[in-house]
Amino acid sequence: MTATTELTAESTSKYAQVRPDLRLHYHEAGVGNGPTIVLLHGGGPGASSWSNFSRNIAVLAEHFHVLAVDQPGYGRSDKPTEHPQYFVHSASALHDLLDHLEITERVHLLGNSLGGGAAVRFALDYPDRAGKLVLMGPGGLSTNLFAPDPTEGVKLLGKFSYQPTRENLEAFLRIMVFDQKLITDELIDERFAAASTPESLAAARAMGKSFASADFEKGMLWRDAYKLRQPVLLIWGREDRVNPLDGALIATKVIPRVQLHVFGGCGHWAQLEKFTEFNRLTIDFLAGIKEG
Repeated sequence: MTATTELTAESTSKYAQVRPDLRLHYHEAGVGNGPTIVLLHGGGPGASSWSNFSRNIAVLAEHFHVLAVDQPGYGRSDKPTEHPQYFVHSASALHDLLDHLEITERVHLLGNSLGGGAAVRFALDYPDRAGKLVLMGPGGLSTNLFAPDPTEGVKLLGKFSYQPTRENLEAFLRIMVFDQKLITDELIDERFAAASTPESLAAARAMGKSFASADFEKGMLWRDAYKLRQPVLLIWGREDRVNPLDGALIATKVIPRVQLHVFGGCGHWAQLEKFTEFNRLTIDFLAGIKEG
């Protein structure tokens, strides 16, 4: 095995005090390899960069300098409850992290769900710092034309926030994937322990409320998606019950340099359920056409 295949959560773990009141946790791998790629996880209970991307980090690190960031309010990062619309909040925190690490060149962004929305917001707010985008069922960018709103997944996410039981968490996790064997007792227990702390619950509620705050329009990314000049790869699971596939239609219509890949037999966690194909697809896309 190569060194990158032996990476662990602890061996890659790092912290950065990006502001006086905000410390971010992240995993770093592939230092000195290729351009930088930032991985931004989804917003489910107990989510973190490692829980979302543990099967992707080592493979991507063979080609890129990888930063898998715990977004504010998640994982081991600080959990402030007073903040602007969440995509703005996360994107500005990432901007400060890159400044702290003295990474001034463009970075590629790979985001799942909530992290996909944060990646798009970053590209819109800091276009000179954003390279290519790989977005899996991104929040804010998808507008459901046929599926009802709120979706099944969003309803269960809200239910856990206000009734944080293990049973409600299991119900949420089970609709995240097509292959039910992926939802083990160990995973449920691990996510429940992380999600049920008072700090995590308060941060999750603050995140949800930010989508109805005074600057809520910052979360309606589909309205500004035509401004994206970066190449964008959308990846969707056909059986996604959080951000259903029909949500991709407007995004593929308005983003100038876009392509869409759909996995059958796959839910909201394409990077987990189809990790081998996902890794290859991402590497090929990022190593392909240059920006211009």
